[in-house]
Amino acid sequence: MCLLIWLVIDIFLPCVPVSTAAEPWPENATLYQQLKGEQILLSDNAASLAVQAFLQMCNLPIKVVCRANAEYMSPSGKVPFIHVGNQVVSELGPIVQFVKAKGHSLSDGLDEVQKAEMKAYMELVNNMLLTAELYLQWCDDATVGEITHARYGSPYPWPLNHILAYQKQWEVKRKMKAIGWGNKTLDQVLEDVDQCCQALSQRLGTQPYFFNKQPTELDALVFGHLYTILTTQMTNDELSEKVKNYSNLLAFCRRIEQHYFGKGSSSIRLS
Repeated sequence: MCLLIWLVIDIFLPCVPVSTAAEPWPENATLYQQLKGEQILLSDNAASLAVQAFLQMCNLPIKVVCRANAEYMSPSGKVPFIHVGNQVVSELGPIVQFVKAKGHSLSDGLDEVQKAEMKAYMELVNNMLLTAELYLQWCDDATVGEITHARYGSPYPWPLNHILAYQKQWEVKRKMKAIGWGNKTLDQVLEDVDQCCQALSQRLGTQPYFFNKQPTELDALVFGHLYTILTTQMTNDELSEKVKNYSNLLAFCRRIEQHYFGKGSSSIRLS
């Protein structure tokens, strides 16, 4: 796993073409995502929470707005996206670059080696955890039948709800085949998740954050995915149990939840 981290050490996040002049953060900055209670799926909820955590860590206020068509409003077709002034930016990587252009950065204190390591771990999370979430949502028959299709199409009338859900499922399955996940079993996917969690746990160690005392965008990304996995009800607990095997990752999620989201007691269940 350590070899995997260093093989991707030179991967950089995409940049957003925005003005480099520092500007005040507007009070009406807005984050858009799908409907929270009945529509949003695990992977999109994790991505949205990661962006919210990042902005909280930057001490930048954001209003969360839920829209049934948020996916189609987004310039990239992915959620979340933020509307700040006259700019619309989607996904964590571009949002980090956009916020940095406004004079706010969580990783400026890192040296170049640390920044490269941070980006490599972010790639690991996206390649393993995010892909596993998508696989579970759209390729696991039990989850698709009991959760995914009903939630994804919930805002729309019949037959559009079914058409959109099957279209999305076809897109994700095509992606899974392209990256070599098409023939994986659920057990193999869960093993990938466990290996990812093991690598994250080893890197975190006894530190409060991945790079010691101050959080970075890596902490926001990891929190978004792990916390959502731990608190989302699925057809079974196999995915969340993989995370629960690592006590320091559980403590990490509680720490961020309580510090940045103002919750006196944690929503993370241990059993």
